[in-house]
Amino acid sequence: MPRPISVPCHFGEWIQGRLGQVGPLALITLTPAGPRVIARWRAGVRLACQSMTHGPMDPALLARFARALGGLPPGRTLLRLPYPPGLGTGMSTAGLLGVAAFAGRALAPLALARACVAAEGGSDPLMFAQPSRLLWASRQGRILARLPPQPHAHLLAGFWGPARPTQAGDLAYADVSDLVERWQAAAPLATRAALASESAARCVALRGPSEDPTERLAQDLGALGWMMSHSGAARALIFAPGALPRHSMAALREAGLRGVHHLATLGD
Repeated sequence: MPRPISVPCHFGEWIQGRLGQVGPLALITLTPAGPRVIARWRAGVRLACQSMTHGPMDPALLARFARALGGLPPGRTLLRLPYPPGLGTGMSTAGLLGVAAFAGRALAPLALARACVAAEGGSDPLMFAQPSRLLWASRQGRILARLPPQPHAHLLAGFWGPARPTQAGDLAYADVSDLVERWQAAAPLATRAALASESAARCVALRGPSEDPTERLAQDLGALGWMMSHSGAARALIFAPGALPRHSMAALREAGLRGVHHLATLGD
C-alpha cells in the first residue's frame, strides 16, 4: 500500500471578485501553515473516495474528474480533513488532488486544475507549489498573473454561517480590479490587510450576510484587518506576527463564531 500523502488547503481569500463588471472571477488565495488533507489509498475494483468523518465523495463527480485526467486506477482513497467541507477552506479541491496523487504518473498542475473544473465547475490553485502567488481564475482553472509573496501574518480564525458549497454558475461578486492592481505592488502587511478587508466588505455588502460580526470584531480587537471565504463560512482577523491579543478567542466565540483557532501564514 502506498504511503499516505498530504495536500495543502487554504483558508478563504485575501481578495476575490470580478475583474471588471464582465471580467472573470479571480482570487488570491490565503494559504496557512499547518492544516493539510491526508490521503491514503488502497487498491480495489472501482474508483472511490471517502472522508473519515464526512462520508463518500459523489461518485459522479469523481468519475468526471477521472475522465478529465484520462483515467485513474481503481482503488479507494481515504481522506482525513482538517475542516468540514463547504466552509471555504479548499477541502473539495484538496480531496480531488489526494485522489489524483495515486494516479501512478506525473500530472501537470494545470491539467489537475482543469480536471477539478470539469468535475465540479471550479478549482482552488492548491496544485501549485505557491498558490498564494497566483491571481487565479477559479471557474476557468487558469493563471491570470503572477503575484508577490503573501505577507507573514498571524490569524485569529473561525467560521460564521452555514456550509455553502461553491456554485459553478455563481458570478455575482463585486469588482475588485482596483484591489488586485494595488496588491501587485510590494506593500507591508498593514496595506495587504486593508486590501483584504475592503474585498471582504464589498463581498458582504453585495452577498451578505448583513449580520456578519467579523469587521466589528477586527475593530474591537485592534486587528490590522479581516478576511473571509468570499463564498463560504471561513473568517479571520489579521494581526502582525506575535500581536494576537489575550482572550481574543473568547471574543470571537461570544460573537457566534465557531471552530475558533489560531493560524499563521508564511511568506512564500
